[in-house]
Amino acid sequence: MFSTGILVLTSPLHVLPLRIAPVLSSAAQLVDRTLYIHLHPGLNLGSGSPPRPVYLPPVVDLSTFITRLYSNAADVCGHLDVRFLLTNIRAHPTACSGSQTPSSPFPSPQPLSHSPEVVLTDFAVQDPHQTNQVTQCLEKYAGCCYVCRPGLSSVLLHPQLQENEDRLRNQGEKLECLETYSDVVVGGTFDRLHGAHKSLLNVSCVLASKRFVIGVCNQAMLKKKVLKELVEPYSLRVQKLKEFLQDTKPSLQVEIVPLDDPFGVSIVDPLLKCIVVSEETKKGGEAVNQKRIENGLQPLVLHEIQLLKDVHHTDIEEEKISSSSLRFRLLGTLLAPPKVKPRDASHLPTLPYVIGLTGGSGSGKTSIAKQLEALGAVRIDCDKLGHEVYQKGTAAYHKVLEVFGSEILNEDQSINRRALGRKVFGNKEQLKALTDIVWPEIAELAQSRIHQAREEGKRVCVVDAAVLLEAGWTDWIHEVWLTIIPEEEAVSRITERDGVTVEDAQHRLQSQWSNSKQVEHANVVFSALWEPEITRKQVLKAWNLLQQRIQLKLGGDAGGSHQV
Repeated sequence: MFSTGILVLTSPLHVLPLRIAPVLSSAAQLVDRTLYIHLHPGLNLGSGSPPRPVYLPPVVDLSTFITRLYSNAADVCGHLDVRFLLTNIRAHPTACSGSQTPSSPFPSPQPLSHSPEVVLTDFAVQDPHQTNQVTQCLEKYAGCCYVCRPGLSSVLLHPQLQENEDRLRNQGEKLECLETYSDVVVGGTFDRLHGAHKSLLNVSCVLASKRFVIGVCNQAMLKKKVLKELVEPYSLRVQKLKEFLQDTKPSLQVEIVPLDDPFGVSIVDPLLKCIVVSEETKKGGEAVNQKRIENGLQPLVLHEIQLLKDVHHTDIEEEKISSSSLRFRLLGTLLAPPKVKPRDASHLPTLPYVIGLTGGSGSGKTSIAKQLEALGAVRIDCDKLGHEVYQKGTAAYHKVLEVFGSEILNEDQSINRRALGRKVFGNKEQLKALTDIVWPEIAELAQSRIHQAREEGKRVCVVDAAVLLEAGWTDWIHEVWLTIIPEEEAVSRITERDGVTVEDAQHRLQSQWSNSKQVEHANVVFSALWEPEITRKQVLKAWNLLQQRIQLKLGGDAGGSHQV
C-alpha cells in the first residue's frame, strides 16, 4: 500500500463516467490516504516520445464528470481523500491579469500537500511488450507535472471495458464549452470536507477564471446545525479549504471570509459574476440576487450543480452526502485520543479501564450509564456517593456544619440538602466552599470503588458523574465520555421530568458547563436526541471499540500476555 497516489486518466471524457468506479476501486487497493486525480483525455503513453501536459478547455462534460467522480468515490472508496486537480484546465490562452500564459500548464512541477509515492493510470497497453516503456513514460509525465517522491512507482490499471463503453468510444465525443466567469462565489459550512464539498469546490474552480470567494459559516450561522458542537472550529475548516484549493488550482485568487448571515459578501461585492448553488440552495441564490438588485448591483449568474446521493445513509440521515450525517456517524467513536496522565497518577490502574461519563441535565446520561452496566461495566453512581458523604458522622458532614451552621439540619440531625441548597443558590463563593468540601470526598469514595473492582478482576468501570469536568476528576480516569442534546430539548425533558418551570430548567442548564465546552474535553460523544434504539447502537459501538482499545493497551503493556 502507498499513502499517496496520483491517478492519470487518459480515457475520453464522455467515456470516463462509465469506467471511473472500477478505476477508483482498483486504485483504493493500492492507496490508503490521498488520491489525486489528473485528467488528460487522449494521452498516449505508448508512442515512444515523451508525453507533454497540455491545457484542456473547461467543458460541460467536465462538470458532469466531477460530480460523478466524487459520487463514485464516496461509494467505492470513502476512506480516501480524493482531490481532482485543475491546473491544466483553462478557458483562454491568456491569463486574466493580462500576462502571457506559459505554453505548458506546468512550467515547473507543482508541489502538492502530500507528495505522490505512486502514479496510476487507466491507459490500456495494446502490446504487453510495451509495458516497461509505458510505465517509464508515465513516471516522467507525472514528474513533469507534480513534485513526486523519489523512486516514484507506477501501476497500470486495467478495468474491463464494457460493450456500451466501446460503442461510446466509437461514436467520438462532442464537447460543449462551459462558460466561465472572472469572479465566482459560494457559501457553506464546509465541515469535515467531504465529496459533495469537493465537487462544489472543483466545479467552482472550473467556472472561476480569476477569483474565487468562499463564505464559511461562523458561530452565528451554526445555531440550527445538527450536532453543532461537533462542527470543526472555523480556523480548521478554513485551513482545510486552503490546502485543498492550493492543490486543486494554485493559479486562482482565493478569498475565504466568515459568513455571519445568509448573504455575506455576495450582496455587496460588485465584481462577483456567478454564484454556485444546488437544487437545495437555489432559493438562497435567488434571494442573493434580490438583495443585489436592491443594492444597485448586477444579479449573479446562478450555476446549479447536482447534489450527491449518499448510498450509505441510514433512515435518520440525509439522502445526500452531508456534514450532518458525518457528524452523526462520529457518535460513539473515539474523537480524541486519551490524554497522557500525570506521572503521579499512580492510583490509576491499567485495569479496570475507567470511563468518566458526564452530561448536562436531561441529556440521557443515566440511561447510557445503565446500558454500559448491562454490557458488563461496573457503574459508580456519583450522585449516590454524594448522598453518602453527607451522612452523619462523616468528615464532610462535620465540615459542612462548621461552614454553614446548624440551621441546615433536620430534627434527626441529618443535613437538609434543600436548606443547604438555598444557602448556596446564586452565591458563587458559598457554592465553591461547599464543593471544596464535598467533591474531594466523593472522589475518594469513587476511587475506593474502582480499587474494589480491581480486586474483583473487573475490566471496565464507568464513573457516572454530572460534575466530572467541573470537579477536575479527569486525572484518575482513562477517558471522558459525554452525552449531549440541544438546550431546547433538554429544557423540554427537565420540565416534564421534574415538574419545574421553563425558566428554572434554563437556569439549571446555564449553571452547568455548555455542551461545546464539555465536548472540548471529551474522548467519546453520544447524543440521546433520537429514539432509544439509536442511542443503544451508539453505546454498543462505543463499547465494542473500547474493548479493542483495552486489548491493544494490554498488549502494549505486557506484550499481549495478559488474559482478562
